[in-house]
Amino acid sequence: MKESIKIIKVEGAPAPAGHYSPGIAYNGMLFISGQLPVRADGSHTNTESFEVQARQTIQNVLGILKAAGSDASDLLKVTVYVVGIENWKIFNQIYTEMMGDAKPARAVVPVPELHHGYLVEIEATAAV
Repeated sequence: MKESIKIIKVEGAPAPAGHYSPGIAYNGMLFISGQLPVRADGSHTNTESFEVQARQTIQNVLGILKAAGSDASDLLKVTVYVVGIENWKIFNQIYTEMMGDAKPARAVVPVPELHHGYLVEIEATAAV
């Protein structure tokens, strides 16, 4: 019997602006869509510092993990898109602080720009 696909939403967070789900759980896996640094109340951080944006984006990923019954220790693979290679070092410091002992496989991809002028986006895969 085929396991059902479960859409993961964070209670109190705004609905996605596009045609996608924040997270999809299937067969013991959680696929987290690219998260931008939008606050739970829907306000944008695109005019704030890279540090503020990085922290908010990681919080968004952690919120989806929690909504799925998981946490950072369940992360398997994280892909980070960063505008400006100079932001890589500060991202790594914030990521290390916020992820604690969790050390999933990871790629950091420098990009020229992101939607709405944001400076960071994160997508991830985790176990549930």
